[in-house]
Amino acid sequence: MSEERIYVGSGVEKFEGNLVNVSVCLTDIKSNAEEHIFEYNGKKYIKLKVQKKKDGADDYGKTHFVEVDTFKPEPKKNGQAQSKPEVSQKEMDDLPF
Repeated sequence: MSEERIYVGSGVEKFEGNLVNVSVCLTDIKSNAEEHIFEYNGKKYIKLKVQKKKDGADDYGKTHFVEVDTFKPEPKKNGQAQSKPEVSQKEMDDLPF
């Protein structure tokens, strides 16, 4: 079952691929992907995917696109929903943003 993709930005590869600068439209997230925003320790997050365009750079030089990660785990077969993996505070502190 494939969900509709939610594109919210684009990016440009720089420094021989060692960096990708991206712009994300918060308005698009707010209007199209609010159901994918989640809260952890009183802060709001959204999972995004940055992926290289298959056809190379577009007319504006953009080499990557940004989309909302819409993956939702399937419920367990016994009828209980699968729990989210626990994330330690150390893992959260190690995030680069």
